[in-house]
Amino acid sequence: MSDEPIRITRGQGGEVDVEGPVDGFAASVLQRAGFDTYPTLRGVWIRLPFDLGRTWENEHATWAAEMLAAARYSVDLDPDLRAVPPAGSVPSAPRRTKTAMTAQSAPAGTPRRQRR
Repeated sequence: MSDEPIRITRGQGGEVDVEGPVDGFAASVLQRAGFDTYPTLRGVWIRLPFDLGRTWENEHATWAAEMLAAARYSVDLDPDLRAVPPAGSVPSAPRRTKTAMTAQSAPAGTPRRQRR
């Protein structure tokens, strides 16, 4: 991997492009996130499809950046592309499952108290 980051930016025309050192694995991650790859005379052009809305573009660009970062790539995501969580969404508290609340038998070898 290179020290140069993979940059995900919104161009002047509104398109979302990827620039930087994209190897085969990074290209497959970007494809999984919805990016298209087009061959050009100077290499490859990687971008999101047009006309799917800024919200969709932001979600997919953020998702791609998170997946690349999880794979230990250096990623620069344009702040304009950060997906904003829906208003009023608060993570819910973890729920206890029924199995966590059932009585457990004592481990083998543990002396049991006699009932009277």
